[in-house]
Amino acid sequence: MRDALIFDSGVGGLSVSAEIRRWLPQLGLDYVCDNAALPYGTKPDAWLVARTVEVCLAACAESRPRALVIACNTASTLALEALRARLTIPVVGTVPAIKTAGEASRSRVIGLLATSATLKRSYLQRLVTDFAADCRLVGVAADTLVVAAERKLAGGELDPEALAAALMPLWREPALDTVVLGCTHFPLLRAELEAQAPRPIRWIDSGAAIARRLGQVLDVAPLAAPAATLPAVTTGTSWATGADATGLATALAGFGFAPPRPLPTVAAVPADTAISDID
Repeated sequence: MRDALIFDSGVGGLSVSAEIRRWLPQLGLDYVCDNAALPYGTKPDAWLVARTVEVCLAACAESRPRALVIACNTASTLALEALRARLTIPVVGTVPAIKTAGEASRSRVIGLLATSATLKRSYLQRLVTDFAADCRLVGVAADTLVVAAERKLAGGELDPEALAAALMPLWREPALDTVVLGCTHFPLLRAELEAQAPRPIRWIDSGAAIARRLGQVLDVAPLAAPAATLPAVTTGTSWATGADATGLATALAGFGFAPPRPLPTVAAVPADTAISDID
């Protein structure tokens, strides 16, 4: 039995695993990646709910975790209720850190880097209304950054011009002082994004909040301050639904996970599920 199983469609959840290990180094973590269905934003909502539940139930049967972390905005938005109805363990979800950004911004102009699918979700406006109603939100669809993060962790080269183009809409707002990284892939590019900024910017993601929530549901106290580097850990187990065609094992190894095992009992992805967008 492990303390927590982290689920994502790709490697974005590794940014969440890093924050959990910095705040809660005593926890044992496993990881499951539905890379056969990546990207999630191209799939219909009903199909994604069924797929997320199928993959998570299969992975929980293998890992037997005390808690499940859904380290994916799309899956969290769609499938948390269904997962909580099927599982007896706590399920921790992910949402863009609008509340934290609203508390941090002095200018009251905040940016949100997210995927096209996330920007279309009605829950995003609810977050703004509830936690940053006096702020102006500059939403930027940065789907290309998902691909860039996957490429980086697989050992590939990044295109600085492509990164600059993705971020350019933010810099048109001279008062903007805070940017929410609204996809778990994006913190994996933190250094590259900071290098592109023309002025000091607060970069905020959900990783620390997820770690704190996980500590609450497991009744484990986090460190007073996060570790500066990832602590040495016993290698966690990982599973994947598809073949390692893009350096997935390399990416997982960098965050303390063994090469992925095939996840049993999960159906193949039908060819007719793709419709639009990336997430």
